[in-house]
Amino acid sequence: MAISSTEAPRSTHLPAILHFAATLGVALFIMIAGLGVSIVAALAVFTVVNAILPDIKLLQAVLVMLLGVAACFGYFWGSNRILDMAYPARGENIASNINSANAIRPWLFLGPAVVILGIYLVYPVINSIILSFHGPDGNQWVGGANYAWLARDAAFRESMRNNILWLIVVPTAATFFGLVSAALTDRIGWGNIAKSLIFMPMAISFVGASVIWKFIYDFRPQGSEQIGILNAIVTFFGGDPQAWITLPLWNNFFLMVILIWIQTGFAMVILSAALRGIPEETIEAAIIDGASPFQIFYKIKVPQIWGTIAVVWTTITILVLKVFDIVLAMTNGQWGTQVLANYMFDWMFRGLDFGRASTIALVIMAMVTPIMVWNIREARKDMK
Repeated sequence: MAISSTEAPRSTHLPAILHFAATLGVALFIMIAGLGVSIVAALAVFTVVNAILPDIKLLQAVLVMLLGVAACFGYFWGSNRILDMAYPARGENIASNINSANAIRPWLFLGPAVVILGIYLVYPVINSIILSFHGPDGNQWVGGANYAWLARDAAFRESMRNNILWLIVVPTAATFFGLVSAALTDRIGWGNIAKSLIFMPMAISFVGASVIWKFIYDFRPQGSEQIGILNAIVTFFGGDPQAWITLPLWNNFFLMVILIWIQTGFAMVILSAALRGIPEETIEAAIIDGASPFQIFYKIKVPQIWGTIAVVWTTITILVLKVFDIVLAMTNGQWGTQVLANYMFDWMFRGLDFGRASTIALVIMAMVTPIMVWNIREARKDMK
């Protein structure tokens, strides 16, 4: 009796495992076939059209984009057709075929994304962990030497301090200004125009925004004409021009302003949608009870969208942990403005030390991961 009772679960689980393996195998076969046909067709069309068109890079770029979209459509359409041919919704096994097709179809849509994420996300993480225990060229095993160096390195401690400062200031300021902008623009007649202007910096790359603000902070010696807006204002009121991005500590705040300027529009759009989702009944009840506009905003509206505020705040926090472009374009980490991502870049592409660069990258990942997990959980709660 004991033997039969222990073997029964195995026999029931075995068909399920075999069925899953068969489903996955068929899905992989169809996915590979669909990808192969769509890629070959796109390359053939590109070769033919490229031979006819003149050698103009812009036309080639447009052609690549169009063929890329067409290849994606061709893959999804073709893989579905192959699946329907393999499991036709007719005949004696119609019920079994429909169930099998429904089990395989999600794999066809998710399969390419899972493969790409595995190649470009999972593999680099594993490779970085391995490289962090190796020397500069990635071949010599050094054990925990890179981690010991990181604990003693003064530049790493400076990067950590600056990243913490960015984490304190930027998400708080961007979320606050976005919330205030969302509340105020909903109360004015030209609010949509104001929202467009506030959101516009989101369309600018970080490097482009840095170039714009570099002109604002530009410094010329005293007596010269100041082309930087900030120094022009200072000299207009009788002050001395300053090299703003070289001032210790303050230069970090001047760099943070750039990211706050960009991310305020993002926070405003998300929080504006959340504010509009607040039931009117609660606001009307507060007005009847004699609440002031500030009390309605602070005690009625904000608590009801607190989950959205937290998601916006953590989203910007994750972005801040990876901040790189602004520091590289403005100061390249000089004058006490070094951050972790820029420090990793220096060791990887200037110091040519893959071991130390990978160690710094793992520190960034360790800081980002728990915040990202919490952010996803909060976002799921808001969607329920």
